[in-house]
Amino acid sequence: MNNDQIREAFLTLATPAIADACRKLNLPVRAAPMGVMPITRDMRLAGRAFPAQYYGSVDIVLEAIDLMENGEVLILDNGGRSDAACVGDLTIVEAHKQRLSGIVVWGCHRDTGELRKIAFPVFTYGRCPHGSLELTKRPEDALNVATIGEHRITQDDVVFGDEDGILFVAYAHVEAVISKAREVQRVEREQISGIYEGRSLRVQFKFDDYLDKRKADPSYTFRDHLKNVGGTAG
Repeated sequence: MNNDQIREAFLTLATPAIADACRKLNLPVRAAPMGVMPITRDMRLAGRAFPAQYYGSVDIVLEAIDLMENGEVLILDNGGRSDAACVGDLTIVEAHKQRLSGIVVWGCHRDTGELRKIAFPVFTYGRCPHGSLELTKRPEDALNVATIGEHRITQDDVVFGDEDGILFVAYAHVEAVISKAREVQRVEREQISGIYEGRSLRVQFKFDDYLDKRKADPSYTFRDHLKNVGGTAG
């Protein structure tokens, strides 16, 4: 799938469905740390990842943008620092004009008011009024890998983001994950419709049967039960 196809597929999905799909496919659920959120609630992004490590100078951001393809997502690693911003309105406009899908920052941004006007998807750990006050040595792999929380992100990853947060999926699995996510979302919508029609979730899940089976066999889990009844919970 190319970036346009990934972005189009995600238009009708959400990160919880992507996460559930990964779990059902026995793939790791790789989420950015809680707190990496969009600067406005309605922002969404999806596309191939392009990693970069910030070391106190904005040139790494410009160099990354110069190398990126349309529809990619810049993953900017500033170590989760909250004492300085590493992107602002100038770099975000540059990324927007390059037709990137968005930016995910393991660190802070500034110029919040201007960024809201630009309306380009930006997910960060917070905000700080000033940029970096120090310059460190540029890592040799500065444009090859980024670390977001506990996750190592490369160009072999795809990024999905919405108001619930950020998820990373290996590109090799993205088609299977999207397909399973559609299935998960379809089942959940059917279950929600059933609740409104008068069939409670407990009835749809045959919850009394589950309680009886768990009483007889304490090792019988609710996840086992959902597999047996074809349901999903979220």
